[in-house]
Amino acid sequence: MSRRLNLPDSASVASPGEDGRMHAPSAARNADAICAVIAEHGPATGRALEIASGTGEHAVRIAACRPDLDWQPSEIDPARRASIDAWAAHAKQHNIRPAIALDACRPGWGAAHAGYDLVFASNILHLIGRAEAETLITGAARALAAGGVLMIYGPFSRAHGFASDGDAAFHAGLVAQDPSIGYKSNRDVATWMRAAGLLPEAPVEMPANNLTQIAKKPLAP
Repeated sequence: MSRRLNLPDSASVASPGEDGRMHAPSAARNADAICAVIAEHGPATGRALEIASGTGEHAVRIAACRPDLDWQPSEIDPARRASIDAWAAHAKQHNIRPAIALDACRPGWGAAHAGYDLVFASNILHLIGRAEAETLITGAARALAAGGVLMIYGPFSRAHGFASDGDAAFHAGLVAQDPSIGYKSNRDVATWMRAAGLLPEAPVEMPANNLTQIAKKPLAP
């Protein structure tokens, strides 16, 4: 995204692989669950924008699961954009577009990327500040077509606190590196979605205490 983070060891990292394809272990662990939640709650067809696509492993898995979605990956890091395109070439998925440079923490980004039926982001909100998270959501709302869906996957705190001791420790490690980042409350995220003009739905429980937070853009009157 717009910053370069010095992350703790427990944060997701990517290692170089064959033919320019980078590998992030967390992508393999959660890809099936993400495919399932998009299949159940996302649009059946249309244009999809993935924010901060990382290595591209999610993009190829989701595109394979949802061949009727035209999948547009994005990433601010040039090395990861190259990895995304390498994964797409390797997978030979017809519905993945070349990765684009996109900083979703920059105010106003959504106006230049309008008309999407789905905007999807995974494992990013805990790695950016609150103001940046709000900017991402506001931009995503602008990028969505009427009736479109925003889906944000990752670790979140709940009303009662953290879902586990491991989540509390991960959050503490992030904050020790940068006090402005860390877990966001699922309630705060829903509030930001409403402020952006979206209609939040109940979060979907995911493996490893993660959530997928979902909101829809109202249909035009």
